[in-house]
Amino acid sequence: MNIKTLRLVGLFEGISFLLLLFIAMPVKYMMDNPILVKYVGMGHGVLFILFLVVLFAVCEKQKWSLSMFIMGLIASILPFGPFIFDLKLKKLEQPVAEEA
Repeated sequence: MNIKTLRLVGLFEGISFLLLLFIAMPVKYMMDNPILVKYVGMGHGVLFILFLVVLFAVCEKQKWSLSMFIMGLIASILPFGPFIFDLKLKKLEQPVAEEA
């Protein structure tokens, strides 16, 4: 696993969270239709777990500190958090890209 994979999974996880919060939940409570929450929620749950697994693997491989893992964990539970965390990951990824 590498930083690029983590960034990609984080992007999908962040999008799924926003879909859940701003589309599926309002449809459930305003239109009394919970079907989107069922499917979007399940997809988000899978992506959330996948993000944490990939985050852990990348932290181990990159020898990042526990604080970096915790930062990613906190980002993954906040709306727009994965996108802000991605900016940090992008900065960490750039020196590797310049060497190649």
